[in-house]
Amino acid sequence: MGRYVVRRLLQMIPVFIGATLLIFLMVNVMGDPIAGLCGERQCDAATAAQLKKEFGLDKPVWRQYLTYMGNVFTGDFGTAFNGQEVTELMATAFPVTIRLTIVAIVFEIVIGITLGVVTGLRRGRPVDTSVLLLTLVVISVPTFVTGLLLQLLLGVEWGWIKPSVSTEATFGEMIVPGLVLASVSLAYVTRLTRTSIAENKRSDYVRTAVAKGLPRRRVITRHLLRNSLIPVVTFIGADIGALMGGAIVTERIFNIHGVGYQLYQGILRQNTQTVVGFVTVLVLVFLIANLLVDLLYAVLDPRIRYA
Repeated sequence: MGRYVVRRLLQMIPVFIGATLLIFLMVNVMGDPIAGLCGERQCDAATAAQLKKEFGLDKPVWRQYLTYMGNVFTGDFGTAFNGQEVTELMATAFPVTIRLTIVAIVFEIVIGITLGVVTGLRRGRPVDTSVLLLTLVVISVPTFVTGLLLQLLLGVEWGWIKPSVSTEATFGEMIVPGLVLASVSLAYVTRLTRTSIAENKRSDYVRTAVAKGLPRRRVITRHLLRNSLIPVVTFIGADIGALMGGAIVTERIFNIHGVGYQLYQGILRQNTQTVVGFVTVLVLVFLIANLLVDLLYAVLDPRIRYA
C-alpha cells in the first residue's frame, strides 16, 4: 500500500504541472487584463506599460508561468488587481464553498444511494419507474432553473428560507443551495447505484450468500452493497472537485461569496492571478480526491490489493 501511494503521488506531479500550465495559457489568452484595470476608458501607453511591469505581464508567457509556479510552492499565489492577496480571497472563499460542497455530497450519498438501492432491489416495479422518471426530469432541467424556482417558492412566496445566504454562510443556510448544487449529480448517483445493484444482485456470490441462509439485511449491506458502491464512489470522488469548481451558478443565485463567486469576478474583470490561483487549488482537490477514491476501493472490495 505504501509503495502504491508513493507511486501515485509521484504520478500526480506531471499531471499537476500539465494541468496548471494549460490553465495558465488559457487564462492568458482570454483578453487583456490591463484593459480591465482601466475600465471603460483606455489606458495611455505609459500607464499600461507601468501596470504590465508591476504585474509581470511584460515578460514572455513561459517566464510568467515559471515565476508563478515558483511562488506557488512558497505559498504565494500573487496579488489581485485590486491589491488584495489571492491567499486572502481563498481564506474567505474556500471555507464557504467547502461547507456548500459538504452539504451537496451528503445529499448525494444519503438520498442518491438510498434511492438507488431501493430501486435496484425493486427493478421494474412502480417505485423504480417513478424514481427513474423523476431523476430524468432532474437531469433535464438546468441548475439555474432549479435554483431560481426553489428560491422563488421557498424564499419569496412561502418564506421558509432567506432568498440569499448571509455573509456567515452557516450549514443551515446551505441546505437549499446544497440541494440545488447536488441535484443533477444526485440523480446520476441514484441511477448508477440502481444499475450496479441490479447487476450484482444476479451474481454468484449473492446467490451463495442467500443459499447459506444469511439474513437479507446482511446480504445487502455486507455483500451486495459494498461491491456495488465501487462505481458510485468513483463518481462521487470525481464530483467533489466538480462541485467546488462548478458552483458558480448556484453561488450567484443565492449570493454566496465562495469559490464560484471569486472565479466569476476574476473572469469578468480578467484578473488572471485570481483565476489561476483558485483553479490551481481546485486541481489539487481533484488529484487528492481521486487518490482517496483509489484507496477506498480496497476497503469496499477486499479482493483489491495494491502492490
